[in-house]
Amino acid sequence: MSKPLLQIDNLQTSFATAQGLVRAVDGISLAIHKGQTFALLGESGCGKSMTALSVMRLLPEPAGRITGGSIRLNGDDLLQLPEVAMRQVRGKRIAMIFQEPMTSLNPVLTIGQQIGECVLQQGAAHSKRRVLELLEAVGIPDPAQRYNEYPHQLSGGMKQRIMIAMALAGEPDLLIADEPTTALDVTIQAQVLDLMRRLQQDMGMAILLITHDLGVVAEMADRVAVMYAGQIVEEAERDAFFARPQHPYAQKLFASLPDMEKRGERLAIIPGHVPSLATRFTGCRFVERCDQAMDVCHHEVPVWMAGEAGSGVRCHRYDTRYAAQFTTKQTAQAAPSQTRQQAMEGKTPLLTVEGLKVHFPIHKGLLRRVVNHVKAVDDVSMAIPERHTLALVGESGCGKTTAGKSILQLVKPTAGRVRFQDVELSALSAAQLRPHRSDIQIIFQDPFSSMNPRMMIMDIIEEGMITQGIGGDARARARRVDELLEQVGLSAEVKHRYPHEFSGGQRQRICIARALAVEPKLIVCDEPTSALDVSVQAQILNLLKDLQDELGLAYLFITHDLSVVEYLAHEVAVMYLGRIVEQGSVQAVMENPLHPYTRALLAAVPVIETSADGSERSIVSVQGEMPSPINPPSGCHFHPRCEQAMAECAQAYPPTSQMDDGHRVRCYLYESG
Repeated sequence: MSKPLLQIDNLQTSFATAQGLVRAVDGISLAIHKGQTFALLGESGCGKSMTALSVMRLLPEPAGRITGGSIRLNGDDLLQLPEVAMRQVRGKRIAMIFQEPMTSLNPVLTIGQQIGECVLQQGAAHSKRRVLELLEAVGIPDPAQRYNEYPHQLSGGMKQRIMIAMALAGEPDLLIADEPTTALDVTIQAQVLDLMRRLQQDMGMAILLITHDLGVVAEMADRVAVMYAGQIVEEAERDAFFARPQHPYAQKLFASLPDMEKRGERLAIIPGHVPSLATRFTGCRFVERCDQAMDVCHHEVPVWMAGEAGSGVRCHRYDTRYAAQFTTKQTAQAAPSQTRQQAMEGKTPLLTVEGLKVHFPIHKGLLRRVVNHVKAVDDVSMAIPERHTLALVGESGCGKTTAGKSILQLVKPTAGRVRFQDVELSALSAAQLRPHRSDIQIIFQDPFSSMNPRMMIMDIIEEGMITQGIGGDARARARRVDELLEQVGLSAEVKHRYPHEFSGGQRQRICIARALAVEPKLIVCDEPTSALDVSVQAQILNLLKDLQDELGLAYLFITHDLSVVEYLAHEVAVMYLGRIVEQGSVQAVMENPLHPYTRALLAAVPVIETSADGSERSIVSVQGEMPSPINPPSGCHFHPRCEQAMAECAQAYPPTSQMDDGHRVRCYLYESG
């Protein structure tokens, strides 16, 4: 085999903190060859990003420092280079795309200025021409216009493309992509992944892909390493890894994934959380969360067991000294999951929405004249029965969250009706609406920003009960808070702590407890799992399903994660630019999508599978980005991006066509149906 482009041997990175020395990277070794995509997979807090920052030598000083090991790029030991020499390495030989493009771009500099800085840094002449070439290479439409625009004028997908253009300015040998698609919609994610793959083929560069998304790994990687608590616990070729993961942690990650086949079952979860990296480990780092652990796992550190083709695993199960102990133990891995009956659709809708519109006026001039409207929600209708989950899916900016807030009357509808049971919510004043607030609650996407950081958990959960005048006196409310925390899987003792003291998954559980405190009948869940690792996501989805069974709750589940929809929802509505374009049972829509937009969404989802002949499955993506809701296209809003568009698609918006199975679609392809 050829000499590796990047060779990391026994890398150790630590941070000095008040709690002691944190070993963020604790002796990892890996090799990446030219033109190869190497995926580093694991939960948040495992040390993936710190590995990348160590390679770039961008650790925060003075706390962070590399304490051991070597990092060689084409044979040159980067740890021995002075900082002046490292500046020639960064950008020119190794470039990095950071997780959040908005925080990585300077808001006061134009796109042209920022990419131009990178071009000039590499010593290239004719910077403007080179910048325009880079913008065109990463698929930015109308590069000459975008050259003079600022980051806030671009969508998330375009910002990520700008970051890629900046990284490519020096034509690097190695591109480090740190969660490059985490914050993107599935369609934009597909475009970015396809762009990275194409650029890699054109330039022959290697990619270190850092992610927690198994689907992205399956689509992109040639080789996979699983990282846990600062160490690599498994490494293998992509096909071998997905065919048979070795380490119990990797196996649990696969079992935690939601999909259609697991409907009615509880998802496997990984109990607990990643241990503190300030711990002095005397055994396996995964032992407290592993259902296959033996005594040896607690008191002896597992060694790296090398396999074929550079693969390996760090687990006592594959150590010949202890393998017999594991074969005689009845593990809980294959324990059958508890099958539960799906909720039945009620005859009478709990919530009915008819012709809902939310238009935001655009003011201009000294007199603040209304010159146009942002048509965020434009004629949406739906019905949700008791014990029923309706998933509302679509790209960012399509109006999903605005629709949810207008149902709650947090945003006043411009037109339409919102009826909850026998009450017309849209016709009530603020005072009349207050007693009905307890019937419909919301769980926000970001649990941390939705809680007051100065309030203890007890006060956060109790606040709604006090406002609604329910729950009895202070002592009775305190008992109720304890019950709610236990109900969502937290100890009652945490009520005297503050939001910053919890993990993301724990904060989301607290927000669920807060919503349950006023005994709602329907909960609007706005992307409640989008920011969570797959293992924590499984815990929250199990909890939501349990609560629906126990309390008879109905959910309006707003998301862009179609695997969650397949697992949790009974019905799905697909939204595009303020309107629902397709709606039906989850089986009907997922197994037989009718609208071209729905088919594009499903085709863009990275899947964990290989084709029958072993070849790679190409990522199918819908081209372009969603138009502005200020000036939507004439006719069908999707027709500028649709490969099946006809002349009539640009003339008028298609009517609703009803299929025999209750499936509804707004598309001229089915007008006769």
